[in-house]
Amino acid sequence: MIAEEVWLIEPSGPLRGDVEVRGSKNGVSKHMVAAMLGNGESSIHNAPEVGEVEITAAMLRALGINVDISRTEIRIEQGPEIEPRVPAAFTGLNRIPILMLGPLLHLAGEAFVPLVGGDPIGRRPVNFHVEALRAMGAEVEVGDTGIYAKAKRLNGTRIELPYPSVGATETILMSAVLAEGKTVLKNAAMEPEVVELALFLQRMGARIELSPDRRIVIEGVERLRGASTWLTGDRIEAFSYLAAGLVTQGEVRVHGCPQDRLVTAITTLARMGARFDINDEYVCATAPPEGLRAAAVQTDTHPGFMTDWQTPLMVLFTQSQGMSVLHETVFENRLVYVPALQKMGCEIEVFDQCLGGPACRYHDTNARHSAVVRGVSKLKGADVTLPDIRAGFSAVLAAAVADGTSTLRGVHHIERGYHRPFEQFASLGLNITRQR
Repeated sequence: MIAEEVWLIEPSGPLRGDVEVRGSKNGVSKHMVAAMLGNGESSIHNAPEVGEVEITAAMLRALGINVDISRTEIRIEQGPEIEPRVPAAFTGLNRIPILMLGPLLHLAGEAFVPLVGGDPIGRRPVNFHVEALRAMGAEVEVGDTGIYAKAKRLNGTRIELPYPSVGATETILMSAVLAEGKTVLKNAAMEPEVVELALFLQRMGARIELSPDRRIVIEGVERLRGASTWLTGDRIEAFSYLAAGLVTQGEVRVHGCPQDRLVTAITTLARMGARFDINDEYVCATAPPEGLRAAAVQTDTHPGFMTDWQTPLMVLFTQSQGMSVLHETVFENRLVYVPALQKMGCEIEVFDQCLGGPACRYHDTNARHSAVVRGVSKLKGADVTLPDIRAGFSAVLAAAVADGTSTLRGVHHIERGYHRPFEQFASLGLNITRQR
C-alpha cells in the first residue's frame, strides 16, 4: 500500500504573486459529459489538471467514448459502440454518473449508473434528476446499487424544479437537447457554469433559449456535432486565492477569471475593507493596515454569494476585527469542516438557527448551517484531516497564518478540485513541503 501524501506547512509571512486560474472542476466534467452527444470530435481548452478530470475520463472510456488528455486540452469523440452501463467501480467517487443518464438514453436507449458520491457537504438528492427523466418519458428505477433507465426516445415536456438545482438543470439540458419536441424548464439554476454548458451545447447544434425568471427553453434536434470551447477561469479558485492574499496581509493577483464572475464576492470583501485593483488582466485584493472588518454573509444560488466561497471566507473571518456571521442556505452540512479549523484555534460556533439572514429551507431542522466567528483568533499549527475539497483549501489558509507547523492529511481532496495547488501556493511564497 502506498502511503498517503501529507503537506507540512509553516507560516512564511504575506503571500504575494500571480496565479493563473483555469476552467473549473465543475465546468470541465460537465462539458466532458456533454461531448458524448456529439457526432465528431469535441475539444475542451483551458482544462484544469485536477483529479476530477481523470475520474470522468475513466468513466467515459468505460462507456466506449474516446478521450485524449493533454496539459490544457481534452479531446472527446464517440467510439464505434457505446456501453450503456457505468461500472460499479465508480460508485461514490463523484456526482458525474447521474448526469450521464440522459446522454446514455440517447446513445443506447438504456442506462445504468452507480450511486453518486462527492464531498460530504449535505444531501444532494437524485430525485430531481429522476423525476425530470420520468417526465420526459423514461422508465427509471432507483435501486440499492444505482439507477437504471430506459427509453426509446425522450420527449420534450414542461418541468418546474422545486429548487434551482445546478445538477438537475444540467441533467435536463443534456437530456432535452436531443428529445422530441420542446422542453420548458422553470426555476432553473442560472450559475455561470450552467450557462457555459448551455453555450457549449449550442455550439454543438442545440437550440437553447435562456429566458428571464430562471426559465430555459430547449427545442430538441435530431443530432449534435462536435464542437470546441475555451473554459472560463474558475470563480471558486479565483476567490480562494484572493482570500489567501488577504488573510496573510499579502497581495495575490488572480488572472483568468473575469470580474463579472466575482461581482458578489468583490462587493462582500470590499464591505469588509478590502481594496481592489481590477483591470482586464487580473483582479487583486489587499487588506488595509488595520485589518479587515467583520461581516454577516448569507450564501445563496447565483447571483448570490456562492456556497463554495464560504470556506475560505470563514478563515478570513477569523482574522477580521469583530464578530462575523455566516448563514449557509444551499447545503445543510457544508460546515462539516469547522472542527478542523477549531483544532487550529479558530473561534467558531455553529448553530441550527438561521443567523445573519432570513429563514431558509433549513429553518426548524437539525441542520447546523449557521456560524458565528470571533476575530481576531490566534491560530496554532495542528495535525488535521481534510474532509473535502473546499475544507482542504481553507485549512491551508489557516495554516498559512498559524503559529507553528501544520500537518494536513487528505490533501488528495484539494488536488481533486484545484489546479496544481501545491505548486501555486509554493509560487506565492508559502513554506509548504510534501511528505509520505
